[in-house]
Amino acid sequence: MISMDSKQEITRRYLREGDSERKIARDLQINRKTVKKYLLEHLKIQQKSEEEGDSESLQEYAGSAPIFNSTGRYKRKLTDEIKMLIQQQVLENDHKKRNGLRKQIKRKIDIHEYLLSKGHKIGYTTVCNYICEHEIMLREAFIRQVHLPGEECEFDWGEVKLIIGGEQKRLNMSAFTASCSNYRYGDLYKRQDTLAYMESHNDFFAHAGGIYHEMVYDNMRVAVAEFVGRHEKQPTKALTNLSGWYQFRWRFCNVRRGNEKGHVERSVEVIRRKAFCDRDTFDTFEEARIHLASTLERLNNIPSPHNGKSPKQMLEEERSMLWKYPGPMECYMVECLKVDKYATFTFGTNRYSVPDYLVGRMVEVKIYANHLKAYYNNLAVCSQERQYGMFQWQIDLEHYLRTLAYKPGALHGSVALQQAPPEIKSLYQQFFRSNARGFIDILQYCQNKNMPHQKLVKTIRELNRLCPKDVSADKVLAMLGNQPGGNVPVILSGRKDEIEACSREQLMEITMMANNPN
Repeated sequence: MISMDSKQEITRRYLREGDSERKIARDLQINRKTVKKYLLEHLKIQQKSEEEGDSESLQEYAGSAPIFNSTGRYKRKLTDEIKMLIQQQVLENDHKKRNGLRKQIKRKIDIHEYLLSKGHKIGYTTVCNYICEHEIMLREAFIRQVHLPGEECEFDWGEVKLIIGGEQKRLNMSAFTASCSNYRYGDLYKRQDTLAYMESHNDFFAHAGGIYHEMVYDNMRVAVAEFVGRHEKQPTKALTNLSGWYQFRWRFCNVRRGNEKGHVERSVEVIRRKAFCDRDTFDTFEEARIHLASTLERLNNIPSPHNGKSPKQMLEEERSMLWKYPGPMECYMVECLKVDKYATFTFGTNRYSVPDYLVGRMVEVKIYANHLKAYYNNLAVCSQERQYGMFQWQIDLEHYLRTLAYKPGALHGSVALQQAPPEIKSLYQQFFRSNARGFIDILQYCQNKNMPHQKLVKTIRELNRLCPKDVSADKVLAMLGNQPGGNVPVILSGRKDEIEACSREQLMEITMMANNPN
C-alpha cells in the first residue's frame, strides 16, 4: 500500500505534467499496475463528479489516504482453539478479581507466554488486539447524574500513613463530599470504628449547619450490618441511630461499585494528596488535624471553572435547602468496669486511672472516640484521653494524692510522677526531691482550692527569687494562702500592693524564725 504523498504525486504528474504511467512507475519505484489502479480510480470519480455537478466526492477522494482492501482476509493464526484458551484466561482473571486477588491476575504478556507453552505459534500483538476487542465489547457505560442542592452527600474512609512524634502511624481519614456543591470536609481518627463513624457525622453536620436529605455509603462495616439476599443490606445500629436523630435517608452502593458514589472516591484521593504529599511529619496528632483542616479550607475556596464559584460559596447558597440541624448527637458506648488495686480500670488492653478511693468498686465508663468518662453513683469522677496502643497506662497524679499522703516514698519512682505534667515534674526534681511529703501537701492544697498548675509554678518561682536557698513547703503554702485562687475571694486592685507587701513581710519573718530557732 502506497502513502498519501505517493498517491497525490501520481495524479499530479499524470494530469499536470503529462508523464506516462511507465515513467511515473519508474521514477517513484512503484509497480505500474498500482499506478494505473489509482489513476483509474481518480478519473472515474472525476467523471462521476462532473456528470452529477458535485465536486464533494472528488474532493473527499483527493484528500483521503489509500486504503488496503482486507475484506477477504482472515486471521490464520488466531484460530477458534486459541480464542477459547484466551477467553478461559480472561474468565480466570475475572474470578480472581471477585475474590480479592486482583494483584495476582495474568497480564497480556502472561497469557501470550501461556499460549506459547501450549505449542501455539502466535504473535503477542495478535493476542493483545483480541483481548482488547473482547474487553471493549464488555465495557461498562456510565450515566451522568444531576444533583439538586441539599439533596445528597457522600461519605467514605481513607487510610493515611503519617509520622507523629517520630513514629509512623496508620490513621483513618473521614471524607464527606456534597454532590451538588462539591464541598469537601474531613478529619483524622485513630481507628475506623463505630464511634469514629458517628462522631465524624456529628462534626460534619455541625460544620455544614444543616442536614443533607440523603447520605450515600459503600459497603463499609460500620454502616452495613449484614447482607440480606443478593442486593438488600441491613444497616448497623449506629446508622439507624444517626438516621433517627438527624432524620436523613441512606443509600448503599452495589458491591464493588464505589464509583456509584461518584464524588467521594475522588475526594479521598484529592484530600490525601493535597494535604499529606508535601508534608507527612507532625509533632502531635492535633497538629496533623489542624493541617488537614487548613488544606480543606484552601481547597473549598478554589473557584470552579464551570461557574466561577468556589465550593464554599455554593455551600452557603445550598444551606437554605438543608434540613434543620437538631444539635449534636452524643455518641458513646457504656461499660461497667471494676477498679483494681492500682486504682485503674481496664478497657481493651489499656489501663486508665480513677481517684484512689474507688479501689474495688464498679465504675460506669462512657467510651467516646477520643476520650473516656468515668462515673460513680451517677457523678463524674474523671475524664481520660483514649489510648489506641497496646498495654498502655494512662495515670493522673492527682488521683493518688490521698494514698501518697501516707506513702510519700512511693512518689519518686511512680508512673504517676513519670506521666505528670512537665512543669510539675520539674518542680519536684528541682525543689522537693528530698521532701516528697511536703510536695504532696502542696498538690493536695492546690487540688482542694482548685488552683491551676500555672499558679503553683509562678508562686514557687517567685519564692525561689526571694529565698533562693530555702524553698520549703511551708513557705509555698503561706504564699499560696495569701494569693487569690480557687475559692478565695478576689482581692480588689486598690489593695493589691498593700497585701503583697504584707505577704513579703510575713515570709521574711518565717524565714528568720526558721534560721534562728532559739
